[in-house]
Formats: sequence, C-alpha cells, structure tokens
Amino acid sequence: MIDHDRIFKEIIKTFFLEFVELFLPEVFADLEPDSIEFLDKEVFTDVTTGEKHEADLVVKARLRGQPWFFLFHVEAQANRKELQRFPQRMFTYFARLHESYGLPIYPVVIFTYDAPLYAAPHSYCVEFPSFKVMEFNYRAIQLNRLHWRDFLRHDNPLAHALMAKMKMTKQERVQVKRECLRLILTGKVNPAKMQVLTGFVDTYLQLSEDEDGLIKAQLVDLVPKETFMEWVSPFERWGKIEGLKQGRVEGRMEEALKILLRQYKRRFGLMKDKLETRVRALPLDEIEELSEAFLDFKEATDLPRWLDERVAASDALPKPKRKKQ
Repeated sequence: MIDHDRIFKEIIKTFFLEFVELFLPEVFADLEPDSIEFLDKEVFTDVTTGEKHEADLVVKARLRGQPWFFLFHVEAQANRKELQRFPQRMFTYFARLHESYGLPIYPVVIFTYDAPLYAAPHSYCVEFPSFKVMEFNYRAIQLNRLHWRDFLRHDNPLAHALMAKMKMTKQERVQVKRECLRLILTGKVNPAKMQVLTGFVDTYLQLSEDEDGLIKAQLVDLVPKETFMEWVSPFERWGKIEGLKQGRVEGRMEEALKILLRQYKRRFGLMKDKLETRVRALPLDEIEELSEAFLDFKEATDLPRWLDERVAASDALPKPKRKKQ
C-alpha cells in the first residue's frame, strides 16, 4: 500500500516555495522566503467519530512589508471516500489552528486521487433559508483535472514531478514518465532533491521493465553522465542494459530494437520479416524516434506508413549537385 499522505507531505515540504509559486503565484509574489518556518504537527480529535487526525503541513510565513505573520495550512487528500465530510474537517482544522495561534490562516488542499474527475468541494457553509451564518473557503488544487502537457514549459521542478499525477491517457503514460524524468534530470536541483522528485515519479508511474528500459535508453544522452548515474543507481530493478552501461552505440541500438520488437509483438503480433528488415536498417537516432512514435500507433499498418513517410521525406530533400568533370 502506498502512503500517499506521507509522500505528498514530503515532496511539498521539500519544495514548499516551489509549491506556492506554482499554485499560488499571487501569494508568492509578496511572500518573504526567509520567513518560512515549518511548525510541529498538529493532532485533532474528531468529536463526532472519536478519530484522531493530523494536519499535514502547517507553515508560518510573512508577506513583504507586513509586520504580522500568517499560517499556511496545506492538506493532501488522497481518499475520495471522505469527500463528503472533508469540507467540515477543513473548517475544524482552521478553527483549532486559529484558536491555537491567533494568526490568519491560508488553507490549501491538494486532491491527489485519480477519480472522480468532477470538481472537488472547496467550501463549507452553515446557512438557513433566510440567513447565511458562515461560508468558509479553501484553495482546492485537483491534480486529475490538470493536464500534464500544460506544465511542460514550467521552470519548476515540483511541476515536473506532479505531472505524474495529472490528467493523461493510458497510452501517454510512457511519454509522460519520460518527460517528467527528462525535465528533472536536466533541471537545477541537487542530487538529494533529485531523488525525491524521481522517486515520486517512479511511485506514481510504474511501467513495465521494457518500457522503463526504453526510457533509460532515450535519456542517457540528454544528461551529464554523473547525473544519469546518480539517478539510475537506485532503480537498477528496472533492468540491466549492457549497451548503456558500457556506452556502446551498438549495445544501445540492439537494446532499443529488442524492446521495440517485443512491444510490437505484444500489441500487433509477430512482425513480418520484410518489415523487420526495414526497421533494423534504420540508424540509431531514427530507431529512437520510431520508439517514441510507436507509442501513438493504433494499428499495425501505422509502422509501414511511418517508414514510407520517412523515405518520402528523405527523397524530397534537395540532392547535392554533381560537379561537372
């Protein structure tokens, strides 16, 4: 069982300023970064059920030019079954934190479940037909309603990891994981933080050994060798790729071909000899390009069509003129 609350609490705490910048930019613009202080955990008892609940993250902070402090209260909610009672629980947290600290509170919830896709609740009201007693609001961030492609251009390492929990199709899972890892590995985070980010992606985008191996083969040339090995070492369970480890182009090509042929067989059956010969004749860069394009193929005929288009594109290129003798 995955401890979703612990994982999200860890990554948000590690990248708290990035979290505020990504989802609360209007607050980040005035936030004083040096004022950030993580407070001890707060445990509350639900008087209606007798259950104890722990606030995920309580952070003391200050806005620039202001003498007073306020609290961020950030909750990560993974259990969709608790949605009906969740707004009331958030208000209870708010009331008790306000009672304990006497400070303004900025409540935020990040909803992390995969379904349902309809909008999560973001307020708690107490009202009568002729009188509204109270309306309590909190910021609601619902990952499954955010599309991963919208975060590709963000220069924010937390965004690159959270893409793994955003809206995607089943066919896009390999592509999303590759993009998450590519952005993280080519970003500017230290090795310890990089492991938090890549570990998060590995937890929430678990693929087959072949698929993970293919991602490795595509990433090895995109990052410095030291960074690549710092990332790849904890994930040796993904499989041994001798061509990668030895740095041989031949090994990488053979591995990429093997994975591609295996994936083709799984989806469309055994590849015909003539078609396999055409694929094996491709140079390494085109095999890797084909591996990426293959993720979007719907029918077996898509492969020969892709090869024909490559040939046609090559034939359309202007040929160098021969010098007259």
